[in-house]
Amino acid sequence: MLKKENQSGINKVLVQAIDFKDESDALYEQIKSLSDSELNKKTAFKDWSINNIIGHLHTWNIAADRSLTSNDDFAEYVKIFNIEYSKRQKMSDFEKVFLDGREGVDLIQLWNKYCHEVSDRFKLADPKKRVKWMGPDMSVKSSITARLMETWAHGQAIYDALGVLRVNEDRIKNITVLGNNTFRWCYTVHGRSLPEVIPYLKLTAPSGEIWTFNDASEENMIQGKAEDFCQVVTQVRNIADVKLNLVGDIAKEWMSIAQCFAGPAESPPAAGSRFTVIK
Repeated sequence: MLKKENQSGINKVLVQAIDFKDESDALYEQIKSLSDSELNKKTAFKDWSINNIIGHLHTWNIAADRSLTSNDDFAEYVKIFNIEYSKRQKMSDFEKVFLDGREGVDLIQLWNKYCHEVSDRFKLADPKKRVKWMGPDMSVKSSITARLMETWAHGQAIYDALGVLRVNEDRIKNITVLGNNTFRWCYTVHGRSLPEVIPYLKLTAPSGEIWTFNDASEENMIQGKAEDFCQVVTQVRNIADVKLNLVGDIAKEWMSIAQCFAGPAESPPAAGSRFTVIK
């Protein structure tokens, strides 16, 4: 039996790669029976359709895969991005190159199959190996964690549009860790002074386990469900729309500007604008 990367002794299967596959499969289960027309349903995320979201995930899964397997292939990917994106500053223009006309049911099947292939390659890779990306290089472990995070975050818009209340698993701990680790980044990208102390996190996992991060404090603390924290740091929910208990000015400021993803500063969705549409 293959052992996971975070266990002691000989192993070495990168658990984040398995978590990426499992999160992708959970999303696939929600959309695998939809028709081509149903996959054109708009979501609350920038009016992207389910098709648009899956196409976006697939295109950037290709990027992560290329960064792992071939510097030359990844360099070609970046070259195409710079050419196509510069034309009209639309991500969809660039992504069409890699989708090659695939959409609907055909795209869903292609995306899911490729997720498994990417997972298989990443799970046996050295987690500390440095790989290229659009910005600074990152570790293999960080690269596949980012794919997990983006699948989970963009997937929320699909769950919302389909009226499905998501049932999370403890693999969202990867996103919780990423959210906590990007505390400094949130302040840097928003041009704000970095506080001296990061808030204490006391979060309840989907399993009921308690996850804690940073030095314990009753004056500077964020407490609640881990999935609510993940929704805020990935900007799929406004802090006003979750039930996190924020204690102290730093905790409140952080949750108002949190973003665990790269790129320019982004504002969270307006309060009340993102929710699961219950039919």
